[in-house]
Amino acid sequence: MGKEFLNTLLKMIFLKKTQYQLFLLLQRAGSQQLFTLYSLAFTASAFLLPGCMTVEPQVIKLEKANALPLQINSDFAFRKETQFLNDPSTFRTSHSEAVNFQRMAYMWPATTSIDKNELRGNYFNFYWWNHGPREDVTIRFEYRQAGLGNEVIAREMTYPKIEGSVCSIFKIIGDDYLENGRVTCWRALLIVNNRIVAVTQSFLWQ
Repeated sequence: MGKEFLNTLLKMIFLKKTQYQLFLLLQRAGSQQLFTLYSLAFTASAFLLPGCMTVEPQVIKLEKANALPLQINSDFAFRKETQFLNDPSTFRTSHSEAVNFQRMAYMWPATTSIDKNELRGNYFNFYWWNHGPREDVTIRFEYRQAGLGNEVIAREMTYPKIEGSVCSIFKIIGDDYLENGRVTCWRALLIVNNRIVAVTQSFLWQ
């Protein structure tokens, strides 16, 4: 599997090419590798374009996270969370094409060491839904980093009048990661009308 082919494949996925266009590209790689490469392409598209059809709102870094009352609402729920630490210094040698492809994808399209440093760090994907009427929903991501001890940092995104399934992505990368270290624990909140309606957290969160 050539590096030029992989770069072309990544570019097409990031540009949201159609399945038919990707299939034509994979066909040119040869029939013996077709099934493997086709699977890789759509595995990659699953985590690179994880159902986030809603326009991603701006991420706001809070100076201080205010405490809010807990009022769980069954209309709102976190379905799952995925995370990836994009730091080649922590990678173990792998002979899996899927694993190596994922690592390449998170570094794409960086070429210089400066560009790659901007992409190093923690990536968090939160999949959640609102099964009730449309609401203004804020998702808050609170976390601690290795270099900051017990200090809690918070970031938020607000979705106006949202319903259905949503994927929210938080990235602690670049200088935030290089200066303060990896994320050690975290929690995520869904907030409606200044009340916490759903929550999920890592095992180490206190």
